[in-house]
Amino acid sequence: MYEDLKKRVYEANLRLVKYGLVILTFGNVSEIDREKGVLAIKPSGVDYERMTPADMVVLNLEGRVVDGHLRPSSDTPTHIYLYKSFPGIRGIAHAHSDYATAFAQARTEIPCLGTTQPDFAPGPIPVTRELSEEEVSSDYELNTGKVIAERFALLDPIQYPACLVAGHGPFAWGKSGSEAADNLLDLEKIAKMAFITRLINPEARPLKDYLLKKHFERKHGPKAYYGQGKEK
Repeated sequence: MYEDLKKRVYEANLRLVKYGLVILTFGNVSEIDREKGVLAIKPSGVDYERMTPADMVVLNLEGRVVDGHLRPSSDTPTHIYLYKSFPGIRGIAHAHSDYATAFAQARTEIPCLGTTQPDFAPGPIPVTRELSEEEVSSDYELNTGKVIAERFALLDPIQYPACLVAGHGPFAWGKSGSEAADNLLDLEKIAKMAFITRLINPEARPLKDYLLKKHFERKHGPKAYYGQGKEK
């Protein structure tokens, strides 16, 4: 009964490889079926080249495996907490891609320096606070989800489809596992552009608010006109 979900999640995970975002077996994508109350996620530590759709692990929102023969990703508690905290999302992706991870390790948000970024989000890409020693030792992956949700107390996760976890790396989300993987690629490219821009000009200033607003709203606003629109 979960074959379609597992196939979608398998294909979404392969996007991370296609996009060059993963190192060895690092990284994972999940997708939730909110009607059934389950999510599927990549198994822990399994080589992408050997992985099959049947290897995807299906769990309920209490973290109990309901379908699958392998252990789920070690980041599963983070995914579950985000699904519970952000009801509008249906897919989550995580990897240790070079540039986005570098910003996370620097504990620095990704500044909005040009018009590419507001096509993705309406401002700087947020970074969380560092987890405390107690948070790491007690329930690290669950608390990673909590610290992301805490950072989004005043932000809309639909408008900002990604976050950097301080000292760790990026998480992205979307309406499906595939969209989450695509958003992770967008995030990596944005991070790379920001890094190179500051190398060229360390004093490069953030984009003017009016131009940022224009680029975000033409694609995501109530009167958006980017693309072909929905078919009638």
